[in-house]
Amino acid sequence: MTLTSIPPVASTPHLHPLEPLTAEEIQRAVAIVRQEKAAGDTFRFPVVTLHEPPKTAVLNYKPGEALAREAFFILLDNVTGKVYEAIVSLDQNTVTSWQHIPDVQPNIMADELAECEAAVKAHPAFKAAVEKRGLDLETVVVDPWAIGNFGFENEVGLRLSRCLCYVRNTPESNFYSRPIDGLVPVVDLNTMELVRIEDVGAVPVPPDPGEYAREFYQDKFRQDLKPLHISQPEGPSFTIEGHLIKWQKWHIRIGFTPREGLVLHQVGYEDEGRLRPILYRASMAEMVVPYNDPRPQHFRKNAFDLGEHGVGMLANSLTNGCDCLGEIRYFDAVLTDSRGNVAITENAVCLHEEDFGILWKHYDWRREHTDVRRSRRLVLSFIATVDNYEYGFYWYFYQDGTIQYEIKLTGILLCGALADQPKYGTLVAPDLNAIIHQHFFGMRLDFDIDGGENSVYEVNTASEPMGPDNPYGNACYAVETLLGTEQAAQRIIDPLVGRYWKVVNPNVTNRLDKPVAFKLIPGENILPFAHPDAPILKRAGFLTKHLWVTPYQADEKFSAGAYPNQHAGGEGLPKWTQADRPLENTDVVVWYTFGHHHIPRPEDWPVMPVAYSGFTLKPVGFFDRNPALDVPPSPPKQGHCHS
Repeated sequence: MTLTSIPPVASTPHLHPLEPLTAEEIQRAVAIVRQEKAAGDTFRFPVVTLHEPPKTAVLNYKPGEALAREAFFILLDNVTGKVYEAIVSLDQNTVTSWQHIPDVQPNIMADELAECEAAVKAHPAFKAAVEKRGLDLETVVVDPWAIGNFGFENEVGLRLSRCLCYVRNTPESNFYSRPIDGLVPVVDLNTMELVRIEDVGAVPVPPDPGEYAREFYQDKFRQDLKPLHISQPEGPSFTIEGHLIKWQKWHIRIGFTPREGLVLHQVGYEDEGRLRPILYRASMAEMVVPYNDPRPQHFRKNAFDLGEHGVGMLANSLTNGCDCLGEIRYFDAVLTDSRGNVAITENAVCLHEEDFGILWKHYDWRREHTDVRRSRRLVLSFIATVDNYEYGFYWYFYQDGTIQYEIKLTGILLCGALADQPKYGTLVAPDLNAIIHQHFFGMRLDFDIDGGENSVYEVNTASEPMGPDNPYGNACYAVETLLGTEQAAQRIIDPLVGRYWKVVNPNVTNRLDKPVAFKLIPGENILPFAHPDAPILKRAGFLTKHLWVTPYQADEKFSAGAYPNQHAGGEGLPKWTQADRPLENTDVVVWYTFGHHHIPRPEDWPVMPVAYSGFTLKPVGFFDRNPALDVPPSPPKQGHCHS
């Protein structure tokens, strides 16, 4: 590739340093890497994304300034199996950093999955195994999965996928309803060669097709559902400048990466004429789905959906359907395919407002006077399809300063044939066993509560013993405990004492002379049921605690480490926190892990109604009073407020 192959620098105004890479910037950065490092056709590009500038530089940035624009790469050479990290300067048109990362495997890419399926179905040994079971190869679906790490020596150094197989009744049918248990091809993804077939014997394929799609229900739809219209004739209340969103005193800058999907940057709230910072950066840092069936064809089903695949790469285009309702604005995700070509997911992120019931109310019966305000929330969301499951990722912002994060889980259950072990799942259709499993979500929350020097406290409620100070036994009080070091800050939930965690700026006080703070309120949660020595907990040790806190380090980004795919484990939070670094009055990062425990129901089949899981961030003394007092009352004739 010659120098003239590098696209010229476009004449554009200076971008904010956290604006995602444009398609032109990605194209130019890939061309630079190809030219300078001879990254030819044998190279894949698992990650191409913005290399975020140093935090101090961003915090000191003034509009109109020119901060360096850089792209971060992870590259894989299929011939050598070597993995590289690179940084490209888009200002200097050169590679400024190139590093070989030994003994790791980057995430699996979408076109690898397609190539893997084709390779398996073309192999004579697989054709023979399918024919032996009396199945038609044309109806077989091969679904490649990450293989994990279980200490098997013959897998060391290979880039592998372990494939699940299914039968599809028709081209439109739900193949997840008909698993071919006992037949598992294993493929080297670097060479696309079949390494082996794990064949533990034929098991009858469940008979029920488990159809759910609209074409199978045309004559069965309910007929009594009346239209429900959502209308904003004057348009939405938010404004957008590039990737900066302003709404109801909130300022939120967003980004999008192939691994994390939607990222929040520099979240702040306007209060009495000044913008007060709350979060510098917030994103999901890992997502782990362990299945709990020990049988040979199932025990490896432990998905690291960020580190092994990347939910940003799996984001849906929300162009069609009713994923969002109302006056909607969308953001595209500018990504690459595995060969470094620009791949744009149109309408990847949805932005809209929702009515959310009562914000606050009081009826003064002496005056027969009511004051009520309706709550409105801003919704930022994207949806990713990870094999059989769909995950909706939702950030909600409220007018009273509350932030909520919610996962909506839907899609199709992962099932096996019933065979001889129904105890590890639920019978959801004839001979079909939906496997018990858990979904864990690890969040990275880089707090800057009114500045970068914060502390974290655990707050529990205690009962006052009976005695002179509590003669009637009704008293209780809050107990605040400083989490002063990383080891002290490894905590689990306890709803029986009302436990929450509070991020405090001890250097800034409110009008009551109390430090300003936000609290993290757990929602639904659970711990893993895996044995402490299980391989999954070696690889995802962060699951053993719900709360971790670390001092800010730019390179500590992912709960299970940078490269969990096929890694033996021990990386990420368990490793970093061994140093037991001090946390008081410093730049802290809060890592919150929450889990959804799923014992399937027949009602979850053949497609699962949405389940919800998440957490809430609420101001605690951050404001001097209710910040939503100035929300105007609804007009008397608006909508259906009055009959």
